[in-house]
Amino acid sequence: MKNSQHLKAYVQMHPDNKMAWYLLGKEYYKNGQHGKANYCFNQAGEVYEAFEHSKVPAEMLREYEEGLLQASRQRERGQHRLRYISLALMLLILLMVPSAVAPGIGVTEDQEVFQDTPVSEVKNLPDPKDSAQEPVIEVEKVRYTAQENVAAASQGKVMAKMLMRKEPFQAAALGLGREGKWLLWKEKLPLNFTLQKNGKGRMVYQSYDPKTCACEPPEQGQLAKDAAEWQGDQEELATLWSAIRAYQDDKGKLPNTLADLTGSFPENWIGGTTTVMKREFSPLKAVATNKMALGTEDTTEPPSSTKYGVRGIPTALSVSGSVANDVPFFDQPLRVVVDKQNHRLAVVSGSIILRNYAVGLGGDKTPEGNFVITDKVVNPNGRDDGDFGSRGLQLSDSNYAIHGTNEPESVGKDESLGCIRMGREDVEELFALIPKGTEVVISKGVLPEKQIVPAKRFSSTAKHDQTNPHKVYHWLN
Repeated sequence: MKNSQHLKAYVQMHPDNKMAWYLLGKEYYKNGQHGKANYCFNQAGEVYEAFEHSKVPAEMLREYEEGLLQASRQRERGQHRLRYISLALMLLILLMVPSAVAPGIGVTEDQEVFQDTPVSEVKNLPDPKDSAQEPVIEVEKVRYTAQENVAAASQGKVMAKMLMRKEPFQAAALGLGREGKWLLWKEKLPLNFTLQKNGKGRMVYQSYDPKTCACEPPEQGQLAKDAAEWQGDQEELATLWSAIRAYQDDKGKLPNTLADLTGSFPENWIGGTTTVMKREFSPLKAVATNKMALGTEDTTEPPSSTKYGVRGIPTALSVSGSVANDVPFFDQPLRVVVDKQNHRLAVVSGSIILRNYAVGLGGDKTPEGNFVITDKVVNPNGRDDGDFGSRGLQLSDSNYAIHGTNEPESVGKDESLGCIRMGREDVEELFALIPKGTEVVISKGVLPEKQIVPAKRFSSTAKHDQTNPHKVYHWLN
């Protein structure tokens, strides 16, 4: 019954949320209060029809209901805090002005949303469908997100975030494959499902998995094309978001402009810029500023018990190339994980692997532990065809680095003196993808063997000088 009370409080504040009415009706029906349940179902209108006759997994409804309950509990806690503050202020006024007459302090109890209603009376209630027709608001762009393939609980979290939106929308969820504890971000992720809500509050759920919908899914067409563009944009935003955070950690402040991240060495936080980065720098900086002001840095998901900091999957919704006043999809900064056992180097965000490259190592000569990228150098020691190849990324204050090699056949083997060797195309993409200040963790047996390397590599335009002619690097190649 406690859930019913919180849901009642929620519909009091949001009487137009038909999904909330539907869930409240389910709670009453479960408790045997069929009169109240029918009233709620009547208020739910199209939502009742859509969900009672669809194959939407029950886990999705539970996730959405939990979201509403959490919102109601937060509101209740906020009201209690407000009452305590008001009481404290009144007492303070009384102490400062002794002659004043103390006003009475009363707290009204929450009223019932409705009284017990016989089923016969419910039948005579006006049907929401008979009300004046609301204009249907067309949705201009589809909002995208990604979640684990065929995971009802994960879909529920994504759907809950979608349904909490009041305005009309059209959203699509892409599917991530799983390998052990990791989710895999690959080119052209498959479309899992779409959800659309129009101006009348009507919602349409469409699965693109034949096993889920027991149907022949429609053609993806433009959805698939836009999804691929969204994926590319999210990688660029991940690089920019990570650079902003790394700059803040190092300088104690946020960068004023994008130029602060693209100075000549050693202020080359990012390898280059893109159109998306230029357009979204200011919105992302605003998001970072708000997170600082609210004290919500790194608290979007609780860290797991593993030492690699794998976190839950994000659920940010955005149109292609826009953060829409929210954190980007990859809300956790990019990190590098190196697996000495499998000779792999991965770029990860939370629990998602964006890239998984083959690398050359030095066996026991390659140290394990945590490092940070302190230098990003183009053509180390003035050459692009020397021992260190065309790119070098210094690991903290050490003689080790991630760099290219003039011995490409050594990649995948233990032939270095301790450094991490990469093929030219791989190390140049890594250089462009991760910013200075990126955390690097070297361990054993933590990454899948399957390589994740796109056909179209991540690239950016660099106009700043990223060479370092004033230093000769003596990395243990």
